[in-house]
Amino acid sequence: MIASCSVPFKRPENKVVETVIIDSQKSDSPDAIREEQNVAASPTKPILGVERLHLFLDSLAGKRIAVVSNQTSVVGDIHLVDSLLGMKLNVIKVFAPEHGFRGQADAGEKVHSTIDEKTGIPLISLYGNNKKPTPEQLADIDIVIYDIQDVGVRFYTYISTLHYVMESCAENNKQLIVLDRPNPNGHYIDGPIREPQHRSFVGMHPVPIVYGMTIGEYAMMINGEKWLKDSLACNLWVIPCKNYNHKMSYILPVPPSPNLRSELAITLYPSLCFFEATTVSVGRGTDNPFEIFGHPKFPVLDFCFTPQSTVGAKSPLHENMVCFGFDLEEAHHKRKYEINLSYLVKAKELLGDTMVFINQPAFFDRLAGTSSLREQILMGWSAKEIRETWQPGLEAFKAIRRKYLLYP
Repeated sequence: MIASCSVPFKRPENKVVETVIIDSQKSDSPDAIREEQNVAASPTKPILGVERLHLFLDSLAGKRIAVVSNQTSVVGDIHLVDSLLGMKLNVIKVFAPEHGFRGQADAGEKVHSTIDEKTGIPLISLYGNNKKPTPEQLADIDIVIYDIQDVGVRFYTYISTLHYVMESCAENNKQLIVLDRPNPNGHYIDGPIREPQHRSFVGMHPVPIVYGMTIGEYAMMINGEKWLKDSLACNLWVIPCKNYNHKMSYILPVPPSPNLRSELAITLYPSLCFFEATTVSVGRGTDNPFEIFGHPKFPVLDFCFTPQSTVGAKSPLHENMVCFGFDLEEAHHKRKYEINLSYLVKAKELLGDTMVFINQPAFFDRLAGTSSLREQILMGWSAKEIRETWQPGLEAFKAIRRKYLLYP
């Protein structure tokens, strides 16, 4: 008997949920085993760049400041903007990325420029038609501070916002300070390298999907590899973390966007985001987005959910329809060392010829950074065969990445 799914799926409190796991792909390589041992032996809490304001406060005295931030720009419950204002520093405006300053807008939803009710400071959206600060928006600014928590995935657009902020600062001769934060997916590197013809806001640079760098290291790479327009270089100052290394496990204290609410969702995001260009739901409109996936036309399975309109998912895919699929909760207990392609392969098999699987091929190719992945999936390649085609690009990227690492 299948339980009714008339409401969004929510796991019961203190109850084991029956879970279907598809090819967990747990790595038993020596590197993976050493990482697990090092994580267990490294309990020291990282000190974030935003917690080291003393390193650059003198540089802010008398300066007109713009802050690029959102709801993640906090230490405890104190926002960076409030900290700067409390120090009597002259914060002129705030630039907000996708999802807005408070982080409640849907993915892709227009974010409007407005006034922050708490501080009265103008909020300028860097999403939609205004992805890059204009000369006029920087005319009354001396220095820009960037502090946004990233998740280390190429199609997560905060690094695209970083690119445009760096480019605008370079063009308008403004200094940029990047306050570094740990990367929750910083312990591995995986995925196809983005090809030039697939450059977009979800793929600005020729890097793999999971690139294993902090936002500060990534900013240094943008500068060093001359990826800004006309090979410009931004006047960049990175305030690094302390007590951090790329093998550490780091749980984000604040959800970085409305549908990445848990450590599990952030872990699964590199593998499940491909479904955003398909007819398969990743659980938007439930209490567990990016922890589950399903479809109304999957065969009847032991697990189901019903997406409904909610904050951060106003019009979810398959709204009010029962989706049969998979709960990936058990994956929470296994650290990931590679993108799991078995979810895509399984979904295609379950849908068969009942309908089009990848219904947004251009978007799928932008997410993947290549058309090859879509073609390989549709031709029935195995995950192992697909992954083998990534290896030359990954090795070349690792050599580039190595030049910009701030942490072991």
